[in-house]
Amino acid sequence: MVPSAPFAVLTSVADLRKWRQAAFDRGETVGFVPTMGALHDGHLSLVKASLAENDHTIASIFVNPAQFAPHEDLATYPRTIEADIAALASASVPSAPSRRVSALFLPPVDALYPSGITTDVSKQRGTFLEVKGLQEVMEGKSRPGFFRGVATVVIKLFNLVQPTRAYFGQKDIQQALLLRRMLLDLHVPAPLAHNLVILPTYRDSASHLALSSRNAYLSAEERTWATVLVDALEKAEKEWQRLRGADGRGTVPIADVLCAAEEHVHGVERAAAAEGKGVEVRLLYVALNDPDELHDLEGEVKPGKGAVLSGAVMLGRTRLIDNIVFDYELNPAPQ
Repeated sequence: MVPSAPFAVLTSVADLRKWRQAAFDRGETVGFVPTMGALHDGHLSLVKASLAENDHTIASIFVNPAQFAPHEDLATYPRTIEADIAALASASVPSAPSRRVSALFLPPVDALYPSGITTDVSKQRGTFLEVKGLQEVMEGKSRPGFFRGVATVVIKLFNLVQPTRAYFGQKDIQQALLLRRMLLDLHVPAPLAHNLVILPTYRDSASHLALSSRNAYLSAEERTWATVLVDALEKAEKEWQRLRGADGRGTVPIADVLCAAEEHVHGVERAAAAEGKGVEVRLLYVALNDPDELHDLEGEVKPGKGAVLSGAVMLGRTRLIDNIVFDYELNPAPQ
């Protein structure tokens, strides 16, 4: 049953294409915000950016099986469609008060995977997309099939929606930069690579914790430790700034930056264990990567060169990720 909404809810490829063609015929721009649902204010900040810049805004909600490993949380990933529709319906911006979300694409699995889909990569059939060199690092080291699944579903969505602009959050920085490379490499016309817009991570104003749908998994006790990663990255950021110097000309030893973050997380690991309430904090990685190619940086970072500092921790059964970008423009002007 199609949920009730004050905008078009499109569940088939045919309906989506018909909706998109009408916008083409009228010469109207379309902004696209792809999501997996369980929407929060971070998602809505992307929606609002699209409302401000486009004649129409369409969101999608699709929990993509191809980006989950067999042992991951596909079955338990939060699904809150009624609340999501209400949130989308309420989104607006002062600069364009008459604009509201125009449509939601809510496809069944077989619409995007007509050959079927399983989380076991060895048993998958059909067409899948990889972005070599960018998918194996950072998050990809411990989630080897993840970005293959992301790139595959997003190119399908882009082919269907053909958006003027698409909006992604910096919290998933590797995903956003990888998808931009995909657009460049495949000469995708809509959106053009420079129209994949990366917006700053939306954070809790008090704690700076990055908003995430998976934060819903955290227990009350775990939430008291949930800023462990952002606190660690901010300590590393201060070390980067100290080493760069006020004139920005200092060379930055990579080990010093990573050590600042790692030491903080390890300290929190010990403190949580000593508290004795059963909260486990575990560092998965902290990395400093080239912002263009995403390869691991080694040795030191010369003046004028930027970097992506990222990390992941397990807090109980919840994986938290975050990042800070140094000396790099996330949305450069088209060349």
